[in-house]
Amino acid sequence: MAGEKPVLVVGATGYLGSQVVDELLKRGKSVRALVRRSSNADKLQAKGVEIARGDMLDVASLIAAMTGVAAVISTAAGYTRNDKNAEAIDTFGNSNLAVAANHVGVKRFVLISILTSDQTPQVPHFWHKKLTEDKLQELGVPFVALRPGAFFDQIAGMGGDPIEKGRIMWLGDKSKPLTFVLTSDLAAYLAQAVDADIVDGERIDIGWSRPVSMLEAADLASKHGDKPIKVMAVPTGVLRVMGKVTAKFVPLVSDMASMAAWFDTGRYVANTSRQEEVFGPAPTPEDAIARFAGRFGH
Repeated sequence: MAGEKPVLVVGATGYLGSQVVDELLKRGKSVRALVRRSSNADKLQAKGVEIARGDMLDVASLIAAMTGVAAVISTAAGYTRNDKNAEAIDTFGNSNLAVAANHVGVKRFVLISILTSDQTPQVPHFWHKKLTEDKLQELGVPFVALRPGAFFDQIAGMGGDPIEKGRIMWLGDKSKPLTFVLTSDLAAYLAQAVDADIVDGERIDIGWSRPVSMLEAADLASKHGDKPIKVMAVPTGVLRVMGKVTAKFVPLVSDMASMAAWFDTGRYVANTSRQEEVFGPAPTPEDAIARFAGRFGH
């Protein structure tokens, strides 16, 4: 909207961040996106998004990007990029965001965190989110952290339509219930959080109305096709061995093994009561998976 201060989205070129941008625009918000100098911003510019060139490892660029904004939403995650700067982004980069937000005096910082991140020092990319929450709180930045469960659409949709293919890949125990989310729902919650009546420093679990195992999720998804869906699971023990072998070259595998082991404990479960107070009823697994199937024309 003309004259309105923009909302800065960090990670706007990513799968989640791009959907957050769309959700903000649907709500009539002016949007500014932090985009690395090497990244293509044509799609964002075509939507009327203001581009701020910068990098999470460059505090000065973050301060410039945050100057004059109404709020900041960070969806950035080095872990998902798995490049040479992944750990630096998730540690120094996130700390830099907090420092820049404090320097500028950002009125609301919306962080995508991870469910149970405060219980999992053994899972690096989980724990890094918890440390980011702590840094924001330590500096007195007015923030809210949304802590979603596992991204069902990204997992089940890896490699194409799982209903047509009749299979879903999984890590760990396929019979253990846990919390899932859809990326589109989380994007809507992140956009809503900019203006929502939330106390500074709140951490809010985000998920479906109940936990489900991947076996149950596959069964629900299969009802939208004409054949059963098989869950192809890699046992946690195998992942651990692979993680040790590849530790020097692909640290992501060890991180994934630790994550799968945590899923296997059955403690990766959201309390959605606060989510429902702020954002409305949590989606049921049946509704969420039906919407996921609909994206593939089922």
